[in-house]
Amino acid sequence: MIPTDIDGAGRDILARAQALARHSDSPDHYTRTWLTPAHRAAAAQIAAWMREAGMDVRTDGAGSVIGRYEGESPGAKALVTGSHYDSVRNGGKYDGILGILVPIACVADLHRRGERLPHAIEVVAFADEEGARFQTSFLASRALLGKFDAALLGRRDAAGVRFDEAMREAGLDPAAIAANPADPARLAAYVEVHIEQGPVLLGEGLPLGVVTAIAGGTRHLVTVTGAAGHAGTVPMAMRHDALAAAAEMVAAVESRAKSQAGLVGTVGLLEVKDGTGNVIPGEVSFTVDIRSGEDALREAAERDVFAAFDAIAARRGVAVSARRNHAVRATPCSPRLQDLLAESVAAAGAPVRRLPSGAGHDAMVMAEATEVCMLFIRCGAGGVSHNPAETVTEADAGLAAAAVGEFFRRFRQAA
Repeated sequence: MIPTDIDGAGRDILARAQALARHSDSPDHYTRTWLTPAHRAAAAQIAAWMREAGMDVRTDGAGSVIGRYEGESPGAKALVTGSHYDSVRNGGKYDGILGILVPIACVADLHRRGERLPHAIEVVAFADEEGARFQTSFLASRALLGKFDAALLGRRDAAGVRFDEAMREAGLDPAAIAANPADPARLAAYVEVHIEQGPVLLGEGLPLGVVTAIAGGTRHLVTVTGAAGHAGTVPMAMRHDALAAAAEMVAAVESRAKSQAGLVGTVGLLEVKDGTGNVIPGEVSFTVDIRSGEDALREAAERDVFAAFDAIAARRGVAVSARRNHAVRATPCSPRLQDLLAESVAAAGAPVRRLPSGAGHDAMVMAEATEVCMLFIRCGAGGVSHNPAETVTEADAGLAAAAVGEFFRRFRQAA
């Protein structure tokens, strides 16, 4: 049953997104990282909205907020939906948040009607997907499935706060971060709503998109070690400049990524250790992010990039080392769920467009436990995301709520 006031639903969703954006680590821009006071305030507000929508609410060991709307029979398997409520630094206020607010609105509509479904619905507000504070991508979704790397407990943020100390300050037990994991046998499926974070839907004038697959990706922290020296006294031919070598390596990432369609490569951070204007850089670190919807293509590019790094290092007389800190394989979305989502989008009155996702999402982790699908919402402002210019219209948010509500009602467990 499609709600009649689609624009009103969209208006309420965006108003809540705006309200959540006020919970920020910075007074100057929107940044919300794991377990800061702003993050905890946002969690409390999300929990309140879940209860208002008729859900029972709990918080897991990683700080994720989970609302459950029971089905016709208590204890029924759950159709799980959600996204993350942390952000990148100076990010956009709809990234992740729409995947929480849209399903809350859908559950609230069911609750108002006194309607129960054959399955339960669980909305998960994942506490940490971006990993901006401790460099811990997909921390919360992995913890939900009982998967956690204990080595992270000693990691420190930029202010020197330890991971486990941050947990204790937030009232969480580091030893219980992955306790009581979700039972895959009790999960019926997972559906995630997200802004597209790209320009495809915008360029084609379409409000919604059904995701076919999510690109896999790897991230590395690379360190180049040369020899520091006085900028005025060391002849150019005798230098082992770590920054000059790193600059050539950055260009090698871009060149290799441009060489094939369906491949992207990014250096997002670069730091000169103890850098100053009159000293030849002796040590430089930078990140490398390589993604593709085809794992074989990505893996080949990764090999080529690091072979190029070795050659550059040898020619310039510097040392290079790398540590992989993130890796996920490409994730296909369930064909049957794609079809059901497409039917729901059409029932809401929107054209159906299928497209892949170049960005990573919690659905990639959830796919380890159940079948998954995703719905994209058109992103305005040229398709920009992870940026304060990120925009979504009330009409598109309302259409997404109509499509997701229809999906909830049409969904049946796989045979």
